[in-house]
Amino acid sequence: MHSLRTLSLLAAVAAFAPLARPADAVAQLTIDASRPGAVINPNIYGQFTEHLGRCIYEGIWVEPDSPIPNVRGIRSDVVAALKKLKVPQVRWPGGCFADEYHWRDGIGPRESRPAMINTHWGGVVENNHFGTHEFLDFCEQIGAEPYICLNVGSGTVQEAMEWVEYMTSDADSPMANLRRKNGRDKPWKIRYLAIGNESWGCGGNMTPQFYADNFRRYNTFVKNYDRENPINRIACGPDGGNYEWTETLMKNGGRMNGLALHNYTLPSGSWRGPKGSATKFGEPEYFATLRNTLKMEELVTKHSAIMDKYDPQKRVGLVVDEWGVWTDVEPGTNPGFLYQQNSLRDAILAAINLHIFQAHADRVTMANIAQMINVLQSMILTDKEKILLTPTYHVFEMLNVHQGAKSLPISLTSPDYAVGGEKIPAVSASASRNAAGKIHVSFTNADPNRPIAVECKLEGVSATAVSGRVLTAPAINSVNTFAAPDTVAPQAFDGATLAGGNLRVTLPAKSVVVLEL
Repeated sequence: MHSLRTLSLLAAVAAFAPLARPADAVAQLTIDASRPGAVINPNIYGQFTEHLGRCIYEGIWVEPDSPIPNVRGIRSDVVAALKKLKVPQVRWPGGCFADEYHWRDGIGPRESRPAMINTHWGGVVENNHFGTHEFLDFCEQIGAEPYICLNVGSGTVQEAMEWVEYMTSDADSPMANLRRKNGRDKPWKIRYLAIGNESWGCGGNMTPQFYADNFRRYNTFVKNYDRENPINRIACGPDGGNYEWTETLMKNGGRMNGLALHNYTLPSGSWRGPKGSATKFGEPEYFATLRNTLKMEELVTKHSAIMDKYDPQKRVGLVVDEWGVWTDVEPGTNPGFLYQQNSLRDAILAAINLHIFQAHADRVTMANIAQMINVLQSMILTDKEKILLTPTYHVFEMLNVHQGAKSLPISLTSPDYAVGGEKIPAVSASASRNAAGKIHVSFTNADPNRPIAVECKLEGVSATAVSGRVLTAPAINSVNTFAAPDTVAPQAFDGATLAGGNLRVTLPAKSVVVLEL
């Protein structure tokens, strides 16, 4: 048995009704509503858009004269779908692309914008038709905050300083007047700004101390033109388990509001050789992928401990602004476009990671899954005028009830899910109480072979009714396609009952379940 004790955990569970058979394993859960923990920052549900493959072009941007319905070139069907997710913030323009991006190339009349080669992603020509104005228009259309990544790798301090002025200054100044000339009178509110991306790698191959010095230098020239909405400055953080990077930045990085951690789940566990198929996998590969994604708990815990040493007041947030599953691309697609399908396995993986972030809500303040559309673990796939919602989209929609709610302490003891002599906890869970007093609990059952009953003791609350939804499918590698877009979709869930002040839930095999008490 695995025992998981977490101080602020949200709950997301996958389930399917009707159940094929009764549960033959039992998990024990206690929720203490009398001791609410940290608020779950809505920004944990953030998204990531990079000039990569068909994420921007075809995914978001189709040009104003496209026959695909759009508003000022931005796809209306995509906007409508993203509004339902309550996307809190979107990271742009990268990614590795950010440190080769020069913002002046993406403003002014589109027909006059210079093109560039996207050297990181497929070697395609980038026409710069989607730039600052288009991205910020997109954010306004979906109701999300922009999270801008500055070019530190190949840019200059002056270039970065002037971009901030262009976007946020209301003065009678050169950059603000240039913005007005290009059609935007009022400045935008930019609350989140990353000072470079992956500076330990594609962003410049810097040492931690060299980057720390550059962060301090660039950060000096990020001005708060809008005093009522100061900019939150996010430093480039570590790659996975690079704890020396975190130590150096926390010790020498100067004034920051966040430190960005990047970590992807590879089914194979290695960047060398094939990563693993997005659709053609059996139970051993399924188990290995979920085992590998649980590494996120260790990374968040250890990086948080280093941050606690220098920042016991937790003023600096841990920002996991690139995460998700990274598989081999779909056969026949451009390997530089990172287009992959999205299965029930990936939905369960997403819920597990969101539970981890929510369990550390006192330190994890933002996260951005990679990426929003047509790239890696995306919310949406498009094919010309058609779109479909992925299993991961449905997890983000189901769990967004936790956004802005107070996490509730839980104690969970889970049966094991074992394959080939290895084992992981079968069940993960999280709970929160929102401003209206409603309690939401989410679970995952990673075990693809058996339902699991959860005996839940409720402390500090008297629940009178329970309702919920479940996400599951016929197989662990079930996917949504343009021919069958609803193979993996949420269903009403009736596997939860209240009796004597306690809650009993029967989680279907391979499922995510979200309950409202």
